[in-house]
Amino acid sequence: MRVFVAGASGVIGRSLVPQLVAAGHEVTGMTRSPDKLAALEQAGASAVLCDALDAAAVDAAVAAAAPDVIVNQLTDLPPTSNPRKLTASYEATNRVRTEGSNALLAAAHAHGARRMVAQSIAFLYAAEGDLVKDEDARPYTDAPAPFGGAVKALLEMERGVTQAPGIDGIVLRYGIFYGPGTWYADDGSTAADVRRRRFPIVGGGAGTFSFIHVDDAAAATVLAVERGAPGIYNVVDDDPAPLREWLPFYAEALGAKRPLRVPTFVARIAAGGFATMFATALRGASNARAKRELAWSPRYASWRQGFREALG
Repeated sequence: MRVFVAGASGVIGRSLVPQLVAAGHEVTGMTRSPDKLAALEQAGASAVLCDALDAAAVDAAVAAAAPDVIVNQLTDLPPTSNPRKLTASYEATNRVRTEGSNALLAAAHAHGARRMVAQSIAFLYAAEGDLVKDEDARPYTDAPAPFGGAVKALLEMERGVTQAPGIDGIVLRYGIFYGPGTWYADDGSTAADVRRRRFPIVGGGAGTFSFIHVDDAAAATVLAVERGAPGIYNVVDDDPAPLREWLPFYAEALGAKRPLRVPTFVARIAAGGFATMFATALRGASNARAKRELAWSPRYASWRQGFREALG
């Protein structure tokens, strides 16, 4: 099939494009970065330079590629994570996830694409009830800023994709990425914070995290391009875990000292309500639907294995 990947030079795209090519698909990769065109071509894709917020340019790029499937991997997050400085970054990503997605949907309708696969997140569920959520659980639209606004933007994008007439729309809610190019990579900003003991266990460390290696996320995306009923799927590993459990393991895998522990009120003052919520109340996600409907299983079934191999 002809597959058009928007955001092809991003964290997922760098793994996704070669996997799509290896699966026999004809891939066009869209990026807004001129210096990343060569890497896309080396991966076996046709590369196109385009800003997702320029609807006319997106339409022209999709028209030229004439894809059967469009994959939306658009984000605009910074290369480093800082909870106190994420508001502007979320605003940029919210815009590209809504306006950029709308441009892709319009182009899909105009030029005959019959399927769209779009990136979302599996950590958008409300901090209530069960610690592990399926896709029908309530989204956290009333979360602390800036996360609540990000959830609302994601839901707008998800509705557009899954309710688009004449298009099979699939939304993949990915877990927290680790692996090459991510904040959790050996050279990533989260790893640097853990080494400096700037990433503590907050309170009881009850926030439940669902991780996914970027290669596993890409593999699930290839399958969603090829099969699966329209709808929403959590793409996470098999091992959701509280902060108090995974963070010391991650620190050990990095060769770092054990994380500090801080009271919840101290974290709220130092890092704000958003980061404190993640540390103390975040909900994990179940991958049962993706396993059943997409016939997918992660190579790294647990972050325990993944952290060792990705950081070793």
